[in-house]
Amino acid sequence: MPEFVGAVDQGTTSTRFMIFDHDGGEVAKYQLEHRQILPRSGWVEHDPVEIWERTNSVMQNAIRTGGLSPADLAAIGITNQRETTVIWDPRNGQPYHNAIVWQDTRTDTIAAALERDGHGEVIRRKAGLPPATYFSGGKIKWILDNVEGVREAAERGHALFGNTDAWVLWNLTGGPGGGIHATDVTNASRTMLMNLETLDWDDELLEIFGIPRAMLPTINPSSHAEAFGQARTSRPLRTATPITGVLGDQQAATVGQVCFNPGEAKNTYGTGNFLVLNTGAELVRSTSGLLTTVAYQFDGSPAVYALEGSIAVTGSAVQWLRDQMKIIEDAPASERLARTVEDHGGVYFVPAFSGLFAPYWRSDARGAIVGLTRYNTNGHLARATLEAICYQSRDVVEAMEKDAGIHLGVLRVDGGVTENDLCMQIQADVLGVPVSRPVVAETTALGAAYAAGLATGFWRDTDELRSHWSESRRWEPEWSAERREEGYAGWKKAVQRTLDWVQVS
Repeated sequence: MPEFVGAVDQGTTSTRFMIFDHDGGEVAKYQLEHRQILPRSGWVEHDPVEIWERTNSVMQNAIRTGGLSPADLAAIGITNQRETTVIWDPRNGQPYHNAIVWQDTRTDTIAAALERDGHGEVIRRKAGLPPATYFSGGKIKWILDNVEGVREAAERGHALFGNTDAWVLWNLTGGPGGGIHATDVTNASRTMLMNLETLDWDDELLEIFGIPRAMLPTINPSSHAEAFGQARTSRPLRTATPITGVLGDQQAATVGQVCFNPGEAKNTYGTGNFLVLNTGAELVRSTSGLLTTVAYQFDGSPAVYALEGSIAVTGSAVQWLRDQMKIIEDAPASERLARTVEDHGGVYFVPAFSGLFAPYWRSDARGAIVGLTRYNTNGHLARATLEAICYQSRDVVEAMEKDAGIHLGVLRVDGGVTENDLCMQIQADVLGVPVSRPVVAETTALGAAYAAGLATGFWRDTDELRSHWSESRRWEPEWSAERREEGYAGWKKAVQRTLDWVQVS
């Protein structure tokens, strides 16, 4: 009887394979980064072939370093960077173009035209999303319109689309030799092409974007015993292992944080921040700049919906300090540098490198550092960077409370930035509510493993999963209400300075 479940976590900067035991504890992990390809200002790409090769490698190495064999895995789950778009030739498995990453802004004119032509409200009503550069639909259209021969190939059935979950799944299950072309409801809900009520591709939306239905993957529940096939490639697995769970990364983290009741929320701190609030079986239409999306769907059960606030640049702002500004050597150094000062010294940093996502949705915004004087040091910039992560999260929490009519009692957090104790303390101070980090911080991979294990009976139900969650650390707010509101007012003023910076036609 297999004793473990594996999870492929294909992220924005790296791919990893994690193996969990029945208690949800980490048994083994292996991770590799991939290149960030930046051909022009605002363009962000990945090499899909490199991602697939990294997936092979991390699976093989995690199994080996854990002292396990493929036969020890009861099932595999997949979680992925959502919205990142791959189009490939099913005859040979070759991509027609680099993957266009969710951060990429080249489709700003497509998004603006959708609004200008009156399609915006249709997309919001059916897909729960605003026309924005963030989502897959515009990226598919850009490739079809701009890469020679792809539209003709798609019309002949020689081009397949997928976010990176579908790309990895297709390759894992055989690739050109019979790979399964499928996705789940959470990834499909990030395309601007799926109807949230029918949970199927919508003909009117496909017509708006000019996308042939035949190139789209089959939409399945997130946890399903048979829908996703079996991993058959020889390098990572020398035995067939069922793939029974697929979830977009933020929905996977929601499952990993066991936010199964309406009103429960988590915030993941990665390249960007993603705050997800479970709204249950109810479709809550946002009037405050949030996204209505699918949280998850387990086989045989109705879909569970969510409100999401997506923030483009948080952890990647720390990477910017490291890679472009070169004022820190690694991410942990941002905390040490920020602790050299008592506060931000009047400096606000709005890292709108890819425009502003929720709740503003302004592709015309660009990053700004404001309030500088001769007094300020690198320490103030580091502190302002951490505060920017937290203020952007407050923007989303306030919108979420307005839409859902609830007051957040505690914020569950996960992701790499949560290792920064100062940042988490600032988050509690900025929000005025406790911040709670679980023992298992790798909740994205854990959620994919949970979805896979539920489908096979490895775990009985969500109550059993709940019993595995435990708190590692909690941060209580320390700021006065006056300081909290004064700081937030300064942040809102800084955001206004970033708007209307580029012309979007």
